[in-house]
Amino acid sequence: STNHLDIGSLYLWFSFIMFLTGGAMAMVIPAELFQPGLQLVAPNFFNQMTTVHGLIMVFGAVMPAFTGLANWLIPMMIGAPDMALPPMNNWSFWILPFAFTMLLSSLFMEGGGPNFGWTFYAPLSTTYSPDSTALFVFAIHIIRISSMMGAINVIVTIVNLRAPGMTWMKLPLFVWTWLITAFLLIAVMPVLAGAVTMVLTDKFFGSSFFDTAGGGDPVMFQHIFWFFGHPEV
Repeated sequence: STNHLDIGSLYLWFSFIMFLTGGAMAMVIPAELFQPGLQLVAPNFFNQMTTVHGLIMVFGAVMPAFTGLANWLIPMMIGAPDMALPPMNNWSFWILPFAFTMLLSSLFMEGGGPNFGWTFYAPLSTTYSPDSTALFVFAIHIIRISSMMGAINVIVTIVNLRAPGMTWMKLPLFVWTWLITAFLLIAVMPVLAGAVTMVLTDKFFGSSFFDTAGGGDPVMFQHIFWFFGHPEV
């Protein structure tokens, strides 16, 4: 379906499933820390759970939940018949299950899944990371493409499909906040794309963006990542 209500519901259900998945991973963390010296899981598995829990909660639970609400409410609030670009709206949802399947499947690779924290700081995500980093990077790329398409849809809908008489100053606050959020997403998602691509090339293709031995700088990673990270949050 390309109906905004159906797609909104799909986003919300997907978000709920991811919330339960990330929540199950979150349970590993306090269980392991329940008392000093308790060793329920391997240290590497603990790190993987911490990492994938964070990624799933941020990109899989929180963001699709708000995108689902946007799909449901924005057309209703501005008197539009649907979102402006329904096929793209549909696509931006349906690539998400594949992205998170890829992210979760990384846990079953030899060497384990991503184990460097959801902020994937270099050199933990480059020099010291498992090979599943490649799957993690591709998953992040698909997620941010979905995010950008959703944001484009929101902006085009609000700008072009307002009902007659629905002036900018009459827009509900929810619509305004989403309009601003959508511009922020379009501005900062390509920065995330740059960060994860540099991680990929540092790890697999011999570049040294974040390696001081090759003239790079690991602190540069933090600047690039948080240029994305704060507007995202």
